[in-house]
Amino acid sequence: MASSKLDPTVVRTSVAILVGGITVILDSTIVSVALHQLAHDLHATIGTIQWVSTAYLLALGVVIPVVGWLQSRIGGKRLWIAAIGVFLLGSVLCSLAWDAPSLIAFRALQGVGGGAMMPLMTTIIMQAAGGRDLGRLMSVVALPTAVGPILGPVVGGLILGAGDWRWLFLVNVPLCLAGIVLAALLIPADRRGGRVRLDVVGVVLLSPALVALLWGLSNVTRSGGFGRADVLAPLVGGAVLLIAFVLWALRRRAAALVDLQVLRSRPTWAGTALLFLSGASLYGAMLLLPLYWQELRGTDALGAGLLLIPQGVGSLVSRSVAARLIDAIGARWTSVIGFLFVGLATLPFAFADGHTSIWWLGAVLFVRGLGVGVVVIPIMTVAFVGLDRAEVPHASIVTRIAQQVGGSVGVALLAVILSITAASSGSPAAAFDAAFWWATGFTGVAVALSFVLPSRRAVRETEAAARGEEPRTFESADASAGATATATARE
Repeated sequence: MASSKLDPTVVRTSVAILVGGITVILDSTIVSVALHQLAHDLHATIGTIQWVSTAYLLALGVVIPVVGWLQSRIGGKRLWIAAIGVFLLGSVLCSLAWDAPSLIAFRALQGVGGGAMMPLMTTIIMQAAGGRDLGRLMSVVALPTAVGPILGPVVGGLILGAGDWRWLFLVNVPLCLAGIVLAALLIPADRRGGRVRLDVVGVVLLSPALVALLWGLSNVTRSGGFGRADVLAPLVGGAVLLIAFVLWALRRRAAALVDLQVLRSRPTWAGTALLFLSGASLYGAMLLLPLYWQELRGTDALGAGLLLIPQGVGSLVSRSVAARLIDAIGARWTSVIGFLFVGLATLPFAFADGHTSIWWLGAVLFVRGLGVGVVVIPIMTVAFVGLDRAEVPHASIVTRIAQQVGGSVGVALLAVILSITAASSGSPAAAFDAAFWWATGFTGVAVALSFVLPSRRAVRETEAAARGEEPRTFESADASAGATATATARE
């Protein structure tokens, strides 16, 4: 069982990471409701202004793969503070943008900082915890991931309704400053790995692969869908580069840019697959829900944001009990229950039209939020079960890539389904019904895959090993020292 009291050092580290980390995930969705306003104010076309989101996304794809190497060179604490600083600079410059090209360039700079922060927030806390109390700690780590995409459109709508679009970026400033101060004071200094060689071939293969895949998927939402040249070419090229990287990494093992050997652990590969599906379900639905309120119900960005508040409230409520659920029934059943809530609460939108009761849909969104707040925590918890300290950065990168690409796939597929169904049926309501059916299907697959997660007994045995109750411990950076825990987790 988990210890009754969390290590004060781990608590302080988690608080510092949470304050800084919530900004980057909130920002990744807060701009989504402002594209029309930005196009109007900056005198740009929608096609041009969409690069405000695309540039941010592509910058994430460039940086995420090299975070593990950067951490080994300069240390997690220094890298975290530097990443927040870059994100802060990008936010301030975005608020000062004078036209669309300048805003796009500054958003790319934001993405560089955010791309480093996203996997690093998990790595730092997991390494500080040394495998102890993973459920409770992941309820902290997963807060930005679970709540950010939900609250982003709400906050964005409120800001646009009350003031200028520049505040979409200035709102990051106080959080970033607080995050830097808290990180400097509360995060303990960590060891640096010295002269660790950069896997140049891995960088040349993986970063362009992710950029190509994310770029291709982002273009799917435009007219023509998957038939567009700027969709097919990047997707095919990205897939080829990704396959080449996998073959290279399997040959290089621990010397690779990202050590794919971590996927030999059943908890890690199952958690990675589920994070892909949760990304598709969460981000895909966050494309559909604001559009439903705006296109079928006639609300503006502020109105759509306010109508999505029940989902955010539900997510916050359930997050506080997710760790206790994991202790009581295990990560496997907690994940099953969470995805069932998400799926069952998405289904009513597949039957909704322009006249469905707002109160009924608000209640449904609250239930959906309950599920969203639960599912991420057990998945991220078990993804790190049985890994030693040296493997944690690699697992953080793999899981973050899976969630990011899964989100892009979900958005792309649902956008195409929405467009094709609307064109063939001539009914926007029918198009949304079909898209929400697909979103429900994503969660159905996730429910089935949840049964692959390790049992509560396997997780507890591994946590016991981490506390020194068995000879082999999580904290040892030596591969042989983690062998017993890893073998237990793979059963």
